Amino acid sequence: MTPSTAERPQMPIEDFEDLVAVAPPNVRLEFVDGRLRTKDPLSVEDFEELERRAPETVRLEYVHGKLEVKAMPDGNHRSIFMWLLRQCMQQRPDLDLVPESGVKAEAYRKGRARTDGTLAPVDHFRGHGEWSDPDGSLMAVEITSHDRDTNQRDRIDKPVGYGAADIPVYLLIDRDNNTVTVFSEPKDGRYQQAASYPWGSTVELPSPVNITLDTEKLKDYAD
Repeated sequence: MTPSTAERPQMPIEDFEDLVAVAPPNVRLEFVDGRLRTKDPLSVEDFEELERRAPETVRLEYVHGKLEVKAMPDGNHRSIFMWLLRQCMQQRPDLDLVPESGVKAEAYRKGRARTDGTLAPVDHFRGHGEWSDPDGSLMAVEITSHDRDTNQRDRIDKPVGYGAADIPVYLLIDRDNNTVTVFSEPKDGRYQQAASYPWGSTVELPSPVNITLDTEKLKDYAD
């Protein structure tokens, strides 16, 4: 039987053991109630070193000073990303939708978020390191995964982090609610606008993105 979202651990115990094996000596990890935690406060620098050493099966983020695990994408997740990529390429060939982009988020660039996609001018990220400054990015994209931390991470923490980084638009494609939510107009560290639409709607992504999404296709990926 497949465990419910509330019961499903962030990561397999085998991945946790592999991560412990490569963690820097000053980063002490523990696995409590199915969640990855650090025994001591974690600095941005220690997080970046841990993330560099992490095995390929583990994707890490640093959100509100806490270590978080980003779920690996399944087939529908990848299909939704490709659906969005095609629409962006057709309407804005001057932009790239870059998958799994590392972004310095939150106030003072203290967070480290790995977006499912970042929309930016072609070649914007050329010469960047693993974690890019958000300046110049037009839109951050997250596609929810069916894991226990989706609500806190994608619906609560990410709007705050991307808004504080002044990314103009945050697009949340929510597979639990079958909705598309468009956060826009960041000001004083918060998005001033948040509009949700059911799958099947026509969704206008505001300036500077200026893309119209026909979301009828998303119904094929309802699960």
